[in-house]
Amino acid sequence: MRIRYILVTVAVLGLALAAAACGQKPLLGKVSFSTDRITPNADHDTDVVVITYDLARSADLSIYFDDEAGNRYYFRNHVHQGPSIEEPYQVLFAGVVDGYALPGEQFEGFVVKKRVLQDGAYAWTVEATGAQGVTQQVTGTLAIAGADTILPELRGFSIHPPLFTPNRDSISDRATINVDLEKDVDELMVYLTGEDGTRYSVAENEKLTPLKQAGFHEFDYDAGVDLGADPPPDGTYTVTMQARDAVGQWTEATGTLTIQDGGVPRAYILNAEVEWSGGGGPQVSIPLGGTLSFTLTVENDSVVPIRTSGPPPGTLYGSDQNYATLGEYIQSGVFRVGVHCENSSIDHPWRWAIGGPGDLVEVVEGGQTYYYLPAGARALVTGGIRFVDVLGARNPQYCYASLIHEDVEISMVNYQVDAVSLYVEVP
Repeated sequence: MRIRYILVTVAVLGLALAAAACGQKPLLGKVSFSTDRITPNADHDTDVVVITYDLARSADLSIYFDDEAGNRYYFRNHVHQGPSIEEPYQVLFAGVVDGYALPGEQFEGFVVKKRVLQDGAYAWTVEATGAQGVTQQVTGTLAIAGADTILPELRGFSIHPPLFTPNRDSISDRATINVDLEKDVDELMVYLTGEDGTRYSVAENEKLTPLKQAGFHEFDYDAGVDLGADPPPDGTYTVTMQARDAVGQWTEATGTLTIQDGGVPRAYILNAEVEWSGGGGPQVSIPLGGTLSFTLTVENDSVVPIRTSGPPPGTLYGSDQNYATLGEYIQSGVFRVGVHCENSSIDHPWRWAIGGPGDLVEVVEGGQTYYYLPAGARALVTGGIRFVDVLGARNPQYCYASLIHEDVEISMVNYQVDAVSLYVEVP
């Protein structure tokens, strides 16, 4: 292997002579490549060359390769480094340089950040520039053969919806990031970056395509709200998807995602208290055909509004009715007050909205109207069940109230609140 040392700058010769007279070591020395031929294809056989160099003083270091057509490719581009201490610097080069495009090549929807050199002969240069502007170079040759030049292309990268509201109301609560990966990779990751530089990882939703294998991939993002974590602050974020193959080639696709009205909904039956008809517990007696009534207060103790649905407070059910018979079916993400008795045929059959018209805010989205209890607000909820018969064999039976987050959870603090023993007096 032929290696040439070159000094490049104005009046370099004079500076070099002055340095020699003072006994100062050359800025760059002991430069070597461990081999003059590599086959970068991740088969663990002659994939890597060890580059060695010594810096006598701090310098900006570059390592680059020129092909036979005069095109230049950087492995290191003016990276500031301190002097070598005890041993020379050593770096591993696997044929991968800063991203580039071949003549006539166009990449749609992604960019190439790192790419392996094409097969061929290259002139390499290790270059150091010192604080006084003196540049020293060492050059040689390297052959690339059998390189795995297939890129891990990211096709069809998309983010939907571009604006979402992670607050567990089941309306635009999630964002989906899709891509068609054209090659098996060692790493495929997605993250959000805020204006302050903070990163937030996005987990892949493994479906038909195994992780890291070529094919369609879907990343599902709920901003952490489903696990009870506060989401990133509202704002617009840069979404970055990166793929790295076994050779070390990197591709990257970017887009934007806006978070709005994000937060973990937290609501409670205030003080875990329910006022039952007849003065409350622990026992209440009503005649057959009589009504068990309740009054309680719901508090939205979160930073986001919480969604609800009817029927409105004050609604009176018959014991042989339920929310479905009133046309108020379960809606994922809504909060409702429910009452359950031990003999009930379904779970919490009698349900009410967590506020009335004066408590709730209307939001129209996609042609639909939704109702929300604002953050920090309280609302009085009343209702009743008229017992037209004695359900089941147990009399008395325990009845209680719960605050239900439908299809999400009934938190323990809001479950079986202020139970009362109800006796229905049968003639």
